[in-house]
Formats: sequence, structure tokens, C-alpha cells
Amino acid sequence: MPIADATRNLLGNQAGGPDAAFPAVSRTGSSRIARLAWFIVAYNIAVILWGAYVRATGSGAGCGSHWPLCNGEILPTSGKMQTLIEFTHRVTSGISLLLVSVLLIWCWRRTRKGDWPRYAAISAAVLLFNEALLGATLVLFDHVGLDRSASRAVFLCLHFANTLLLVAALTLTAKWLSAPGCRFAFAGKRREWVYVGFGLLCIMATGMTGSIAALGDTLFPTATLKASLAQDFSAGSHLLLRLRLFHPAMATVAIFYVLWMLRKLSKSRQESSATLPLLITTLLAQVALGVLNVLLLAPIWLQITHLMVAEIFWILLVIASADILVKGHEATA
Repeated sequence: MPIADATRNLLGNQAGGPDAAFPAVSRTGSSRIARLAWFIVAYNIAVILWGAYVRATGSGAGCGSHWPLCNGEILPTSGKMQTLIEFTHRVTSGISLLLVSVLLIWCWRRTRKGDWPRYAAISAAVLLFNEALLGATLVLFDHVGLDRSASRAVFLCLHFANTLLLVAALTLTAKWLSAPGCRFAFAGKRREWVYVGFGLLCIMATGMTGSIAALGDTLFPTATLKASLAQDFSAGSHLLLRLRLFHPAMATVAIFYVLWMLRKLSKSRQESSATLPLLITTLLAQVALGVLNVLLLAPIWLQITHLMVAEIFWILLVIASADILVKGHEATA
């Protein structure tokens, strides 16, 4: 198992320090640590999806306004479904902290100063800590359950933005660990940096507004599509409902970056071009799921599916963007 392998590597200290023993990510150990890194990416996606299920079912208040305890208890005695759902999310989040900590220590011992996987792993650990902090803030300030405050929307946006950055950091850690003995350097033209930076910000904004739209769907359910659309355009509607329109607007802006990326990849003969068919597939699937989400009035299963494809799409965009801006070469002895 990856954790067992990591433990053996952590205990196997050698004289001269880790930097002397492992001048770069070794080829023999890289496959195991890379597999662990990709597993952690997948695991965190599962945690994120469960977190969305917590929000969609209104279970965020299942442990009351207590954190890290659940209703003032280490192990909740309540048999309420909402409590079990929220407590499960906290347990899986705790396991994520453990896994990322193992990855960070193992990566630190297997790399040397200046190796990019080391700093990507550090970034992931910091972002995961911030993720837990933002989640705790939502609970402690009662921005869960049926809370309709504007501050909840703000914290939810910050939470989702941090989530995307966390997934990006974990993805880059796994990607760079999968290239043993490789050194990386910044590349790309100045305008490409501008396009990629602005484009990824637009994608993040699309996800943030999507989280607000999903919250509005949860707090203000309707029976018909006509009533749902009327909510969006009514001046008397709650702020969360009127903000839902920003999601398709931001998605329209972000699509230009995606089209630029697809054009860029279609001209590339490098490894990054392999992501082209996957990007096209997930893009089409995401658009279709977004339309279905509106037509079917956002059932929970469809919200979760929409978010899952969005996370996969984000991972592919991060990988493709990194391939444009960062180039690797074999390290010399």
C-alpha cells in the first residue's frame, strides 16, 4: 500500500541527510511516490464531492456550531442522518490531511532544494490547512444549513477558490513526480503567460459562481423551470438567486480561454497534445450537464456529477497550462 511504502521510506533515514542521499527524485522510488500523489488527487476529489453532498442535503449543521468536535462530542452519539453525513465529511477531511502530510514528508526526503515537486507539495499542504480553516469558519459562524446570509456566499466563494488551488497544487505535484530525474524551467511567451493567468482566473470564477448557484438551488427549490427562471430575473428575489446569472456569464467568458487552449494543443506535437481529446470530451460533457442542471431543476445527483466533471476538467486545464508554461529536461549528474 502507498502509505506503508511511505512509512518505510520515512523511517529509512541515511547518513548524510536526504539531500545527499537523494540528489533528485530517484527513478526506482518515483513510481511509488507518484502513484501515491495521484491517489491523493483522486481521494481529494472524492472528499470535495462529499462536501458538495453535505451542502446539497443541508447537513452542514449536522454537528451544530462545534468544530472540531461534533455536537460537543469526539464521536457523535446522535443517529440523525445529517449528523452522520457531516461527521463522515470531517473524518474523510482528516484522512486527507494525513495523506498530504505523508506525501509532503516523503517528497521532501526524495527531492532536493530547487526540485519543483517539493514546493508543489508544500503549497498543497498549506492550501489544505487553509481549506480546513475555511471549513471550520463556515461551521463556527453558522454559515451552514439554511443560512442565507451574504457572508456565507463570500466564504463559500473563498472556500471553492481554495479548493481549486489545492487540486491544482496536488495535480502538479503528481505530474512532476511522474517525471523522475527531470528538471523544470519556466518557458512560454509573455502573452501566453497573460492568456493562461487570465484564463485560469476565469475558470476559477466560473467555479465560484457555480457554487453560489448550487447554494441557491438548495435553499430556494422550485417545482417548475418557469418558476426557477422567474426567480433569477425578479427584482424581489433573494441575492443568492440573482447571483445565479453570473455563473453562465462567467462560463461564457471562460470558454474563450478553453477554445484558445484547444487551438494551442491542436498545434502541439508534444505530450500535452494528448490531453486534447480529453479536454474536448469533458468540455462537451460539462456544457451538457449544465443545461440538464437547469432543465431538471438541479437534483442532487446531477449537481454532484456536474461538479465531478468540473474538477476533472480543471485538472486537465492545469496540466495543459503547465505544459505550455513549463518545460522539463533531463537533469545532469
